[in-house]
Amino acid sequence: MAVFQYKAVAADGRMAHGRIDALNVIDLEMRLKRMELDLVTGVPIASHGLFGGRKVPRRELITFCFHLEQLSRAGVPIIEGLTDLRDSIEHPRFREVIAGTIESIEGGQTLSEAMAQHPGVFDKVFVSLVRAGESTGRLPEVLKNIIDSLKWEDELASHTKKVIMYPAFVGSIVMAATFFLMIYMVPQLKQFVKNMGQELPPQTKALFFVSDLLVAYWYIVLLLPIIGGAIGFLVLRTNPAARLRFDGFKLRLPVIGDITRKIILSRFANTFALLYSSGIPILDSIRTTQSVVGNRVIEEGLVRVEQLIGEGQNVTSAFHTVGLFPPLVIRMLKVGEGTGALDDALTNVSYFYNRDVKESVEKVQAMIEPMLTVLLGAMLGWIMLSVLGPVYDVISKIKT
Repeated sequence: MAVFQYKAVAADGRMAHGRIDALNVIDLEMRLKRMELDLVTGVPIASHGLFGGRKVPRRELITFCFHLEQLSRAGVPIIEGLTDLRDSIEHPRFREVIAGTIESIEGGQTLSEAMAQHPGVFDKVFVSLVRAGESTGRLPEVLKNIIDSLKWEDELASHTKKVIMYPAFVGSIVMAATFFLMIYMVPQLKQFVKNMGQELPPQTKALFFVSDLLVAYWYIVLLLPIIGGAIGFLVLRTNPAARLRFDGFKLRLPVIGDITRKIILSRFANTFALLYSSGIPILDSIRTTQSVVGNRVIEEGLVRVEQLIGEGQNVTSAFHTVGLFPPLVIRMLKVGEGTGALDDALTNVSYFYNRDVKESVEKVQAMIEPMLTVLLGAMLGWIMLSVLGPVYDVISKIKT
């Protein structure tokens, strides 16, 4: 099924533009007719570029699930509910996805089957949960659980951004200030210091050498990180072995690696609990979570867990053998498995890691602020000492 860029006319004469999935131009025209639009032009386009298509914000997905849950709980037929939601959605890509979902359901597919055709919006976990809700007749309850999970993921994402964005922002300011001093200020002071006729100390020679390099090759200094980042991105996307080593390196980083591991395992435990409590078997739940952890090392560990459980081990023994969780979490899993409340135990594991992530992020932020301040002070101190040192020596000789 291709993605078409279309231009259409509404009944009131208003022009409408957008993208929608369709088999061909005839199918496109029929789909737009059902949306009360008359096709003007329709051009097939690639659905994804190098970096993927337009993503639907998580907040939009939360709002959609909330309204769908309310409509489903009120007994509104699914097609009517989706049609009302489609007309109220402002995000263009999401509106097109819902329109395609409605078309698929009208063609005889179930809600989960229709959503599975849009993996960029509805991932495997989402589709598996909706399928479980359909088979058990508990779709409103499942949608409510999905809403809670999406809200939790949104909060977890904000914690992750705090770890990354603040150091990146302050580090960029430090680098920009240093670059400005080296390119603009130091060259102006260089000739003045040399005209004093003093023997330049080593730190001053080093400063002038670095400044000359940046003045002469500033474009290389700016382009190297961009080119290196692009090459690294392509290698990680096309080379599984490189991605595995990189993911392992991220987990071994001091401080940051520990927080990354906790975030990944918290996401896994929350998703696993959600799937298991919705009636999905343990092996299917673990298999589904393997694609959402976002780390190849942890993913391979979960594959091993699935194999061990398939060979007859219980959940606690499998996780203990692989070594994904610390002893305290293993003990919580053992109690939950022994009492028949494994989903509650997994929810407690997720809470345990989520609280730990919050505390770790706060500690890292408290450490980063003085570290970056010291770094900036050291850079400025080196520049000032290198430039003012010879000046001070001349003034001292004049006094004597």
